[in-house]
Amino acid sequence: MAPEEQGQTPDRTEEETKDKDKDQVVVRLHAEEVSVAKKQVVTGQVKVGTITKESEHLVEELLERDHVEIGRTAIGKQVDKAPEVREEGDTLIIPILEEIVVVERRLVLKEEVRIRRVREKQPYRERVVVRKQEAVITRL
Repeated sequence: MAPEEQGQTPDRTEEETKDKDKDQVVVRLHAEEVSVAKKQVVTGQVKVGTITKESEHLVEELLERDHVEIGRTAIGKQVDKAPEVREEGDTLIIPILEEIVVVERRLVLKEEVRIRRVREKQPYRERVVVRKQEAVITRL
């Protein structure tokens, strides 16, 4: 099929095109380009806070304490030299001496101080407040 039959114009010969190009102005086509940019937009806000809750707990613990009992025992016995401080079981014995003047000097054990350590246990209770924090998030 000829180009005229298809509704098209026939191709021009090279010579015809050159003659017409002298009279015509050639306009160059420009291509468009796309430029993409980003920008931050605030779409919402969030507020974070804390809540402190208190709860009471009963604390039970067995407490231990030491105290001493002091007792005196009269001896009144003459000794040649001062007895040493000694321990008998859980009792510390401290000798107390006195010199008395006689025609001769004698050492008399006047008394002993006995210190005994006593350990006792007793239950202890107290209510204490315990705090706990939780985060609360609110959308604005």
